[in-house]
Amino acid sequence: MRPFHLAFPSTDLPATRKFYSGVLGCAIGREAERWIDFDFYGHQLSAHLASRPLEIAASTPVDGRDVPVPHFGLVLGWEEWEGLAARLRAAGTDFVIEPHVRFRGEPGEQATMFFRDPSGNHLEIKAFREMTSIFAR
Repeated sequence: MRPFHLAFPSTDLPATRKFYSGVLGCAIGREAERWIDFDFYGHQLSAHLASRPLEIAASTPVDGRDVPVPHFGLVLGWEEWEGLAARLRAAGTDFVIEPHVRFRGEPGEQATMFFRDPSGNHLEIKAFREMTSIFAR
């Protein structure tokens, strides 16, 4: 696996720190007055202080739900996904799309959930029943 790097806007760095480190469990890396790096399950996320949040350009209908675009996220193992969903619920997370399983019985069956961070950035966290079906058609 190659780690990726993603820079994203934060309108409130202390709230971003609390959410990514406290709720999602990400370790904090380097930081300065206007940015913080997080270890996002082995990937580098950089929250940069911005005067306004990223605007949502559109949504796309997927399996009967409106998926926000743009968004970013992770693919976790099934049990790890269930644990994170429980942690997010316990933290009072307002889900854009509640944790659920989609494409049941089809190639690519997956658990998914969408939520926003404190700056309004949309995240999707998913898990596949069979990790080999991530790119199944």
